Amino acid sequence: QLVESGGGLVHSGGSLRLSCEYSGNTFGRDAIGWFRLAPGKEREGVSCISSTGSSAKYADSVKGRFTISRDNAKKTVYLQMDNLKPEDAAVYYCAARLQTCVLSYRHFTSWGRGIQVTVSS
Repeated sequence: QLVESGGGLVHSGGSLRLSCEYSGNTFGRDAIGWFRLAPGKEREGVSCISSTGSSAKYADSVKGRFTISRDNAKKTVYLQMDNLKPEDAAVYYCAARLQTCVLSYRHFTSWGRGIQVTVSS
């Protein structure tokens, strides 16, 4: 029900915009989160946006560089990633939960398949 797109290879300092398209029936009531998984590391909560888009959370590691937004009419959530660093390289996943916005992956019930982001130094 969730499909990520927009990943790829970018040089350090560059930008990418990820999209998460949602095909379920509860999008307008779901908080949507972005998570990432890098080799040898635990899954990390990157950002989350509330169902209305009125509030968002960010991991300290991405604050000031990443911006999350949503278009409920298009059932799509975006993650604008600027000033990318090699340590941002990972598989990025979007996920949905029918409650408040949190950065813990354990609280999300629906997941996309993920998309690779590679940052060259």
